[in-house]
Amino acid sequence: MTTATLTFIGAGNMATSIIGGLIEQGYHAQAITACDPNADTLAKLQQQFAVNISQNNTEAVNNADVVVLAVKPQILKVVAQALQKALAPNTLVISVAAGISSQHLSQWLGERVAIVRCMPNTPSLVQQGACGLFANPYTTATQRDLAQQLMDAVGYSTWIEEESQIDTVTAVSGSGPAYFFMLMEAMIDAAVTQGLSKEAATQLTLQTALGAATLAKGSDVDVAELRQRVTSPGGTTASALASFNEDDFHTIVAKAMAACTERSQAMAQEFS
Repeated sequence: MTTATLTFIGAGNMATSIIGGLIEQGYHAQAITACDPNADTLAKLQQQFAVNISQNNTEAVNNADVVVLAVKPQILKVVAQALQKALAPNTLVISVAAGISSQHLSQWLGERVAIVRCMPNTPSLVQQGACGLFANPYTTATQRDLAQQLMDAVGYSTWIEEESQIDTVTAVSGSGPAYFFMLMEAMIDAAVTQGLSKEAATQLTLQTALGAATLAKGSDVDVAELRQRVTSPGGTTASALASFNEDDFHTIVAKAMAACTERSQAMAQEFS
């Protein structure tokens, strides 16, 4: 793996997930610096992963090969503008902020800065992340390879050629874990209502989710075919799926994902 020096601006859940995944994959802790105004957050991160910490963003990015912007979109403009003069030449900036375009990032960081927009997700912490990547024209092939190497270390990543598709990536994988958590929560609650213990309901649900995803990822057929294979006509699964269809399950999911995409687009207007 690369030995590039990394500076994370922001040490919240997403930064922690990526840092944890990188460390688990063997990345050198001393090549990573985390910056955050919250001293307690930094102390916990350092204790957990032994990375460098700092509360001075401009000092921390001076010699960084890669700067990962992992702050809330609401404050990204102020943070990025403060970094413009501190960035070293040829620094790659990776932004994980939803809704903030590379064009606006260029205005704040500097017109010719190499920028990759990335929408990872929290399963990066266990090397099961999924994300889409978009590079601006100033990003070299070497920097693209570096960005993908970092993201591949914590899961699966793929390049997209139209930046607008990042909003859809947000709706699919960026926010997607929460959809599955909600489904698992509902299944657990229903099972407990029907008499199972909370422990049994939880473990059966989690293992079923893991098994279904593992089977789907390793299969040579699509998920619709897998669904059909487990659904016997007139059987128990068919009854459950019929109930889903009566409530227009696909429309519910599509509506939720559209709301997520629209919110990502709106944030670009609000925070840029």
